[in-house]
Amino acid sequence: MIRRSILFKLLFLFPVVVFLLAGCGKPEPAARFTLATLKGPSSMGMIRLIDSLKRDPEARIQVEILNEPLQVRKMMIDGTADLAILPSTMGAIVYNKGMDYRLVAVPVWGTLYMVGSDSTVTTWKDLMGKRVFVMARGMTPDILFRYLLHKNGLEPAKDVTLDYSFPTHIDLAQAVRAGKAPLAILSEPQASLAMQANHTLQRIFSLDEEWKRYEGTPLAETAFLGRGDFLRKHPEMVEKLLASYARSTSWVNAHPDSAAALIVSYGILPDSLATVKAIPRINLKFVRAGEVEKEVMDYFQIFYHLNPEIIGGKMPDEDFIYR
Repeated sequence: MIRRSILFKLLFLFPVVVFLLAGCGKPEPAARFTLATLKGPSSMGMIRLIDSLKRDPEARIQVEILNEPLQVRKMMIDGTADLAILPSTMGAIVYNKGMDYRLVAVPVWGTLYMVGSDSTVTTWKDLMGKRVFVMARGMTPDILFRYLLHKNGLEPAKDVTLDYSFPTHIDLAQAVRAGKAPLAILSEPQASLAMQANHTLQRIFSLDEEWKRYEGTPLAETAFLGRGDFLRKHPEMVEKLLASYARSTSWVNAHPDSAAALIVSYGILPDSLATVKAIPRINLKFVRAGEVEKEVMDYFQIFYHLNPEIIGGKMPDEDFIYR
């Protein structure tokens, strides 16, 4: 009776064991990872990489192109972004708030310009008594512009009125095009798009050039970040991705016409001619973070002294840099 019971149990378990073993020989589907980037210089510089990933059905990295940095940060907070591109000051905030994201590279070095139709402004002193429209109060464009006003002997809110009526770069660009903001701080490629639509507009200052005049280094404006566990578990994939991103950036700079066609085809920008004009002005240069650690920390140091909260209340420690 006992033997019959044991036999019955073995017969019952046999198909289950066969079923489990049958799956052991099949390879598990490869894990896929997400890179969150932004419409604008970030995605423009990596457009050839984006195109190759989109065309490859076996690609393990998928790219999400978003409109605003806060959308990228949300993906980082909820853990759906393995890699992310956003302003470097926001990257410092994310790290200082305890999220395990490291600075892998700096792909964009200064995209901010003063643009306007006010022909009376040709020097900083000409801004005395003027109203300048600025996006994102307390964020990089605002703090940087305030810093440069101080350097040129002007007191923000006293000598120059700062107007934040248009909070995002898209809102402000539309206002500039429509003539509602005669003087504004715009980022590329929005500056080129606005000038393409409204021929009364001109570039007055490059904030990157003005920064270099005082600080001697370019603006480490944009951060390419990776989640710590992804960087640790997939170093070979990271190396291949970084090399591909660097090649894509070089290709965009060397072939602006071909790059513009791709950029427009992916809906990043609407106009090829304005895109071609914008590419030389968005300062695309893909550099690994370990190679520019001093420049990055010097950049953060300036903002820390102006307003510590813009980088999360403290300077990032050395572990922020991925080497």
